[in-house]
Amino acid sequence: MSHSEETHDTSWSANLEGPDHAASRELVVEEAIAAVERTAAGTHVNLVTHGDHGHPETYLYGVLRERFADATLEYVDRCGCGGHVTRVHV
Repeated sequence: MSHSEETHDTSWSANLEGPDHAASRELVVEEAIAAVERTAAGTHVNLVTHGDHGHPETYLYGVLRERFADATLEYVDRCGCGGHVTRVHV
């Protein structure tokens, strides 16, 4: 198992702000789902999404709520770099 596929048993952050993420909203959604899947129950993951796609509520929250009914989503803040931070409690 590669490091990127390990389950995180403590709270962590997933950086979804790279150039590939800027170019593809679908990649952001796909990797956000994978990040939540790798987050242990009782912890959270901070999803740092690229600012080019706008507020994650417009394209990401519905998908995450549908897929992870027991998780809670909390908008944390906008980064200085223009991205957005969403905390997903698993």
